[in-house]
Amino acid sequence: MTHSFKEGFKAALPVVFGYFPIGMAFGVLAVQSGMTTLEVFMMSLLVYAGSAQFIAASLLATQASIGTIIFTTFLVNSRHLLMTASLAPYMKKISSKLLSLLGFWVTDETFAVSIAAVAKEPKDKGFFLGLYITSHVAWISSTVLGSMMGNFIPNPEKFGLDFALPAMFIALLILQVRHKKALAIIIISAALSIGIKLNMAGSWNIILATVISATIGVLMDKWMEKSSQSLSA
Repeated sequence: MTHSFKEGFKAALPVVFGYFPIGMAFGVLAVQSGMTTLEVFMMSLLVYAGSAQFIAASLLATQASIGTIIFTTFLVNSRHLLMTASLAPYMKKISSKLLSLLGFWVTDETFAVSIAAVAKEPKDKGFFLGLYITSHVAWISSTVLGSMMGNFIPNPEKFGLDFALPAMFIALLILQVRHKKALAIIIISAALSIGIKLNMAGSWNIILATVISATIGVLMDKWMEKSSQSLSA
């Protein structure tokens, strides 16, 4: 347990170094959106999802409704269902109670480290606890530190911190562009979001564009599958 925990701790170090600049940027922006350091701490402790926290902070700044914030963050975090499902076959020997906790700790970064580690050799619960606890502590520390710094930075836009969230999502988006269909869906999503934003009040453009473009993606998949079957017949 101790040896595997240390192994997980070492595996978490790249995540820790990645978390600090993003976490600090979130802390600064969260304070600018009206959150206190205590609220930043509680959000990082209980939510622990960078993209969702960035979006929640930006929606709070625009005084979006609670329903919009909850539904938007749910959609953003829904990808975690696929991540935890991918890891489940490698955690069959871990109790269901602990699995619930480990599932909460899965993020984009810890998932990437976990799936790469289990692909090489089996890992026990000590490894995952070392990896996930270290990463979570780093995220909480960086966001709280950022929120404390935010009280002394009246204009974060001057340092480009307001671009932290778009930059993070652009990087994640580029990693997903593996074929022409993905590129087409991205263009459709962007056009829909901009068009809805220009013609509808509130912040529903993200949700509506996501649902519509995802539906179009499914329909494209089915159409391409039928076309392929027709050609091969």
